[in-house]
Amino acid sequence: MTKNGLTYSDAGVDIDAGNALVERIKPAAKRTGRSGVMAGLGGFGGLFDLKAAGYVDPVLVAATDGVGTKLRIAIETGNVDGIGIDLVAMCVNDLICQGAEPLFFLDYFATGKLDLDVAEAVIKGIAKGCELADCALIGGETAEMPGMYQAGDFDLAGFAVGAMERGNHLPKEVREGDVILGVASDGIHSNGYSLVRRIVEMSGLGWEDDCPWGAGTLGAALLQPTRIYVRPASAAHHAQAVHAYAHITGGGLTENLPRILPEGLTAEIDLNAWTLPPIFAWLAKTGGIAEPEMLKTFNCGVGFAIICAPEAKGAAIDAFKASGDKVFEIGRVIAGDDIRYHGALL
Repeated sequence: MTKNGLTYSDAGVDIDAGNALVERIKPAAKRTGRSGVMAGLGGFGGLFDLKAAGYVDPVLVAATDGVGTKLRIAIETGNVDGIGIDLVAMCVNDLICQGAEPLFFLDYFATGKLDLDVAEAVIKGIAKGCELADCALIGGETAEMPGMYQAGDFDLAGFAVGAMERGNHLPKEVREGDVILGVASDGIHSNGYSLVRRIVEMSGLGWEDDCPWGAGTLGAALLQPTRIYVRPASAAHHAQAVHAYAHITGGGLTENLPRILPEGLTAEIDLNAWTLPPIFAWLAKTGGIAEPEMLKTFNCGVGFAIICAPEAKGAAIDAFKASGDKVFEIGRVIAGDDIRYHGALL
């Protein structure tokens, strides 16, 4: 008599569920197809033809990121549909700052026990983000790892690859007197959520409580997806209307603007040039956060920054407004070392 042995499923890993997930998400991934894609999901690697995508002398640019502890709110509320958009945005918005066009994206989804409905919702969100960025979802990895995650928990990472023709990189030719434009964010985006969660805890509110500054629940308001700026940024870059872009993520304006400025130049920012969105005003008041800390932690309503020559300002603004973005003239490039703020945000 043969004794039945253990199976991988007995150890907590369901290969059939993983295969079922791939079949579920294939239609969403197919919708992200673009020139250059050579194969669909299911192979050992994703194939992409740079020549077919129209490149002659390309330079590749890669970016990887996650969504931080915003993921904790998504898991606790069960509202995971938009977190995939965040994942894509955090990578592709970085690529465009280098002057690169996002070409393809891969995701990594890790969990203790695969919940097909949750994983499908997350990856469909990733596919939606890729559509918004004109970027193909060509592969990924779903890892089921019993004992590594608590029940219901999962983690995400994203990887994007883009390209540009040689010599078409950004930042380029930033000089004193250039104009700095701010493009409105759609909320907190995907940075600062460890502090956000601490402030919510201090407030005594729960995720399902009414949002203190707007309609809907607090949890839903905090999960507003990160805005993807790829299309207007690509248009303005191709029109040669910009010298530099900055994705305003962790570190806010204070840390991210200096990353695109040459040595000896800094930014002078007028804090009265835009109105602080209510979500940030609530965080500052509830947490007792000082203005410098707000500017160093959150985007404070400016999710993307543009540096351009004064004579190119109109073309840059028009490219972003055509995509429905709100644009503010927030400052200029000056000689100096430390970023300078004028006016008051709070």
